[in-house]
Amino acid sequence: MKVTENVSLRPYNTFSLDATARYFTTFHSMAALQEILQDPRWQQVPKMILGGGSNVLFTQNFDGLVLKNEIKGINKVGEDEDHVYVKAGAGENWHQFVMHCIEQDLGGLENLSLIPGNVGASPMQNIGAYGVEIKDTFYELEALETASQQPVHFNNAACEFGYRESVFKRQYKNQFVILHVTYRLLKKPAINTSYGAIEQELERMGISHPTIRDVSQAVINIRSSKLPNPAEIGNAGSFFKNPEISAEKYEQLKAAFPGIVAYPLPGNRYKLAAGWLIEQCGWKGFREGDAGVHGRQALVLVNYGHANGADIYALSTRVLDSVREKFGVALEREVNVV
Repeated sequence: MKVTENVSLRPYNTFSLDATARYFTTFHSMAALQEILQDPRWQQVPKMILGGGSNVLFTQNFDGLVLKNEIKGINKVGEDEDHVYVKAGAGENWHQFVMHCIEQDLGGLENLSLIPGNVGASPMQNIGAYGVEIKDTFYELEALETASQQPVHFNNAACEFGYRESVFKRQYKNQFVILHVTYRLLKKPAINTSYGAIEQELERMGISHPTIRDVSQAVINIRSSKLPNPAEIGNAGSFFKNPEISAEKYEQLKAAFPGIVAYPLPGNRYKLAAGWLIEQCGWKGFREGDAGVHGRQALVLVNYGHANGADIYALSTRVLDSVREKFGVALEREVNVV
């Protein structure tokens, strides 16, 4: 396996930040990953697994070995009366995988169209959009435990999915490398247009009886209109999580800010729209140097060209502080900070 020294990570992160990896290599199989983990030359070297680079903020160079996951392949691995089970390599591009499933008339992922990143990040983050989360279609995954270097399977319950959370971001952080993910998809799709923006876009498109292709196109249209393309402006999509608060706190905020955007949750709690909170603090469209807050979606921080990770991080801290001061609400970064 070829290991390269002093490699720029700019092409490998959607923020387009020019951090440097001391060592860099790719792997295309579990055997190749095991080979490098067992190599005495690398056993004491810090390691980082990199997927699509769509949820990472490099604030400094990485003085270790970056291993880019390039495991590919999409295969039907099972079927029952209502479902088809599709297994994908963690290195597959997420949107291309969604499009593949739609072409096969398999439902469940269409609301997650155009999310940047790779398949391996989907269960790690429990990615979600427009009324759907990965936990709704996830069946199982195969991961390599780095300590034992043995493959381990996780079913839905074992992943302990939460809002943009899983065990791989908590107690098992940096202990497993996701290799393959299997999804349980519907032969007869159940169309989900519960998210208002989708219904509005379908109406604009003149579609009253949508297929999964129509829903996917509606989502693509919405995302394209609101979110910057990482190929044009460096960004990692939503930078902050939507915060959850108690009903009591929500009533207090609603009294003070009648226009507040919130969604009821089980357990007498509410989820606030972080983008609305940030916009009310005056950050939407803000730019300092090449670090900024996107002009159409305040939830997205952007690199206009030559910002570094420290610039983006410092801006995010100012945003956090202002939301806390104005609303008494603590936002949390969704991206992984390195």
